[in-house]
Amino acid sequence: MRIGVDIMGSDHGPLVPIRASVQAVKELPEEVRLVLIGDEHTIREGLSAEGADAARFDIVPSRDDITMSDHATKALAAKPESSIAIGFRLLKQGELDAFASTGNTGAMLVGSVMVMKPSPGVLRPCITSILPKEDGSFGLLVDVGANADCKPEVLFQFGLLGSLFAKHVYGIPRPKVGLLSIGEEEKKGNALTLAAHALMKGTERFNFIGNVEGRDLFHDKADVVVCDGFTGNVVLKALEGFHELVKNRVGNDPFLERFDYQNYGGTPVLGVDGCVIIGHGISNAHTVKNMVLFTRKVVESKLHQHIHQAFQ
Repeated sequence: MRIGVDIMGSDHGPLVPIRASVQAVKELPEEVRLVLIGDEHTIREGLSAEGADAARFDIVPSRDDITMSDHATKALAAKPESSIAIGFRLLKQGELDAFASTGNTGAMLVGSVMVMKPSPGVLRPCITSILPKEDGSFGLLVDVGANADCKPEVLFQFGLLGSLFAKHVYGIPRPKVGLLSIGEEEKKGNALTLAAHALMKGTERFNFIGNVEGRDLFHDKADVVVCDGFTGNVVLKALEGFHELVKNRVGNDPFLERFDYQNYGGTPVLGVDGCVIIGHGISNAHTVKNMVLFTRKVVESKLHQHIHQAFQ
């Protein structure tokens, strides 16, 4: 297995993903090879500073790398030798089994759609976020920002994509899929959720359990909660802000700590023809290490192959 790691995308500079890669290698079997994509001199210096053997890694040089201020839709074409562009090129050519980055999210989404392409039949690829449950389990929120505006059939597909993710990566045998709305009754909601509910009701493609409300997010009612990317991103950012506020007031709490994104590292882009993992730009080395380890788990689950089969 070969996992490409973008060394140049971190808000903290290249030393954070270099340190994370060194930490990850200690927990990965020999057959998993990390391909570090970035400035070669910086990578070799960083590995040396960490006391790591450079022979344990493959290094692919990049230049003119994409920054957070670059225009997402233009950056890949304008900077073909950047770490993100090279990562997608290697993934597309089959030289990588996965590509993980904490770099420019917009550029990563553009690369996922324009280079890797959506799996046949998928209307809109999407991204997810973990929802910690009170009972110690996890749920998924789909979509959290890739698609601000959606049609009902897109939300239906999010239900299927999220169900496949929950089943094959998190091992939930028959995930319960709920539609986020303003009431449990099927006649409540806006035009989008009403139409999406009509499509989902009675489907045999996933286990639809009806509408869920915001207060249901952290309970066992649903394993996958579906919404448009605008709503999902508002929910996600509200939770992140609430986590920081409460943590500063009450200190460490086991349940509260499960809301910390640093525990999870990254999320796959669901519905593209390849394994692409996106992480947060402000991630520290521990978080990026978790992203790399999670990437291996997603590859081993054969998630994108299962999605490909489900949409045929």
